[in-house]
Amino acid sequence: MIRFALPRRSLLALGATAGLAAPTLAQQAQAGRALVGFPPGGTADIITRLYVEQLRQSRGRPLIVDNRPGAGGRLALEALKGAPTDGGAFAITPASMLTIYPHLYARTLRYDVANDFTPVSPVCIFPFGFAVSARHPARTPQEFITWARTRDAVDWASPVPGSMPHFIGTQLARMAGITMSHVPFRGSAPAIQGLLSGSIQAVLLPIGELTAFHRNGDARLIGVTAPARLERLPDVATFAEAGLAELTYEEWFGAMLPARAPEAVVAELHRGIAAATQNAQLRESLTRLEMGPLILEPSAFRARMLRERDAWGPIVAASGFNPDE
Repeated sequence: MIRFALPRRSLLALGATAGLAAPTLAQQAQAGRALVGFPPGGTADIITRLYVEQLRQSRGRPLIVDNRPGAGGRLALEALKGAPTDGGAFAITPASMLTIYPHLYARTLRYDVANDFTPVSPVCIFPFGFAVSARHPARTPQEFITWARTRDAVDWASPVPGSMPHFIGTQLARMAGITMSHVPFRGSAPAIQGLLSGSIQAVLLPIGELTAFHRNGDARLIGVTAPARLERLPDVATFAEAGLAELTYEEWFGAMLPARAPEAVVAELHRGIAAATQNAQLRESLTRLEMGPLILEPSAFRARMLRERDAWGPIVAASGFNPDE
């Protein structure tokens, strides 16, 4: 799963926009709950609060953010699995919890993606960026591959072992025929510090984690996993341009209800999310996070989620990564 480490000023600004004030006990007793599997102040929490602020207005009843950090984000989905189906509880979760974890934790996962939840809609989507230090000679993915082929091994990092970027990086090494040694940092911030200090040669992180360093010249983005060049980063090539279209990936955050939620409950939440996504202030906040809005009908969202879950199976297996080792 992706662990974000946004600059403190960005978090404070977005947190103020999204209403980070803790609910009173009375509010908690009567309010609906938006479950999030990570602590307050992180990106998953910020995104949830951005939508909750809008949903409070459209639903006309109290709604709080219920943080359930732990187990890499799994605790929130475990809580959602056992929640009532009346719409009083839903979760906004990164894709990895639903598409990669079934393979990564096949023996210990306490929820069934296909049967324990009702997908409502994605809420936003973002690609990953591949960056080197400003001193590195490479300026494109292909130049990096050419450089790496002259080395016995390249040390690189993702946000956390077992994350989507971790497996994208293992694919890159396998497809390019280069040796890349994954350095197990715990979070984006220490990985970026490792890049800037020279202890590692590359990072593959959510694009929003890298843009400030790219723009101020401390690091250089040389590739993005988006299907096309990003409007705000027109100088950064895609992996597809380097002949590696298989490395086109984007991660989404999506809203989920418990299994067997009534159609009326699903439709109400979907309408609220779709309306929230049209809010100019929310869209501006997503842009500052280098994310874009994404809305799908529940059936299309379910199909996409299960399709991506199945696609990640062989990729996780081919990586040889075992989270228990």
